[in-house]
Amino acid sequence: MAPAARHAIRHNPCRRAAQHAHHPSRLRKFALRAYVIVCATIIGVATAALAVAVHNSFATSGVEDRAAATTAVATAEATAGTASATIVEENAKAGTPNWNISGDPAAWDKIRGFTDRVSAQRGETVGLLVSTGSPSYRVEAYRMGYYAGVGARLVWSSDELPGGIQPVARRDPATGMLDAPWATSTSIAVADDWTPGIYMLKLVSSDGGSSFVPLTIRDDSSHAALLVQSSVTTWQAYNAWGGANLYTGPKFLASTRSRVVSFDRPYDGTGSGEYFGREDLLVNQIEAMGLDVSYTTDIDTHAHPELLLNHKVFISGAHDEYWSKEMRDGVEAARDAGVNLIFLGANASFRRIRLEPSALGANRHEVNYRVASEDPLDKVDPARVTTSWRDSPSPRPESSMIGNFYECNPVNADMVVGEASSWVFSGTGLKDGDKLAKLVGNEYDRVTPERPTPSDIEVLAHSPVVCRGAKSFSDVTYYTAPSGAGVFATGTFQMEAHMGPPCTDDKVHGVDCQVRKIMTNVLVTFSKGPAGVEHPSKNNLDHFGIHKGYVNPTPR
Repeated sequence: MAPAARHAIRHNPCRRAAQHAHHPSRLRKFALRAYVIVCATIIGVATAALAVAVHNSFATSGVEDRAAATTAVATAEATAGTASATIVEENAKAGTPNWNISGDPAAWDKIRGFTDRVSAQRGETVGLLVSTGSPSYRVEAYRMGYYAGVGARLVWSSDELPGGIQPVARRDPATGMLDAPWATSTSIAVADDWTPGIYMLKLVSSDGGSSFVPLTIRDDSSHAALLVQSSVTTWQAYNAWGGANLYTGPKFLASTRSRVVSFDRPYDGTGSGEYFGREDLLVNQIEAMGLDVSYTTDIDTHAHPELLLNHKVFISGAHDEYWSKEMRDGVEAARDAGVNLIFLGANASFRRIRLEPSALGANRHEVNYRVASEDPLDKVDPARVTTSWRDSPSPRPESSMIGNFYECNPVNADMVVGEASSWVFSGTGLKDGDKLAKLVGNEYDRVTPERPTPSDIEVLAHSPVVCRGAKSFSDVTYYTAPSGAGVFATGTFQMEAHMGPPCTDDKVHGVDCQVRKIMTNVLVTFSKGPAGVEHPSKNNLDHFGIHKGYVNPTPR
């Protein structure tokens, strides 16, 4: 689907510029300012292209997706005992082909909006704040899913509402935080017929404008097997609406970046955050399979980590970089209670944040100083000082939870199968040494014995990479906790890019179908309960020659 657009999102220069922002010697080499100047245009256009193309993506991508027309047949046996009548029935409803927005960036800027909460439950009311110069606009609520390949279904639409231009961005001189001091334009009552899921509110102005506002509909009483988390704190960290984010600020300088970002403002680009290109195909596959699933955001994980215990699997999407202490503690407690974890990306739980209230509600300000001495909590509450998780004053490297450890970007390499006998590869036809083309990138993680690493970690794929001139490896890993929980980590952004409706068993060839089969194996097995009971991991680091110092020098 729209390969050029998806490539632009996943391998974008903004990402590279941001990652090098604290390496002064790299600033000249990667022309930080130039990259950031073109960032919004590249990502915005690419995101829109994805949104425009997603509804017909599976109809145009060849034999693998023609096989997906028989998704129900392909997954009926595999999902036995793990399917949800609610999700099956929901996706049997007719999708709405015209859910997408305009691909013209000028149309996005004609109307912007945000909600006063990132998620809600049925029976609650959500405030919507909108700014547009058009005389009127309307709101359409679309639930994202499979819907026979259409990708979304219209659930609700408003009457025509009066437009109005709201104030420009407001900047806090102390932290560089930008917010939108807007009045509430309308309220949306979340009715009982809104099936929990990820929604896009489509704003359509009478002068031809259109943009999205994401909203997750939760069910906090759910005991669904799967819990999919949207990483909205990471979306917000990269959101440059108003002229600054956690990477750059005025004059596109890292030194003028925000130390706090606010959810009280629209997302830039299409308005959809990073849903398209980081989470949409994960949702597409789960819903195509009819799996028992519920949805949340990392803000909700922060506020109510105990709810993770109601599920068998917690799923972190392809880009889940920014975590609070409450998130980290909650996810690790869930693992230690037998909840399986899936990390579908790289660079997860890298940045430590705090969440603080705004005038609109709790947990609306995201704090990330990065330098301990700048943080007001330095020497006051070390565990909440917002350095990276691996850094002082309270280091907790992410590898102790995920298994592997973020190392470098950018790369674009083949994934090399290393343990084809694993249950994860069952039915894929893959053998040790087989390559899955261009599946490693643009960021990657590696098993790094110098850092805290689970003792029983099993490497499933071990792929040579070269990053910034240094040779290293990217790893797909699996380990089992003492509780029996299984933890699966892809160590790359690109697995999610190949997800979608599973192929029939006689059509499992090619990267798309093989990735979908791998993820079917993981999703279905994990949905049954603690994976370590049936599939205990086995340390195989010696087989790959993985030991302290085996990568030297490491990429920087």
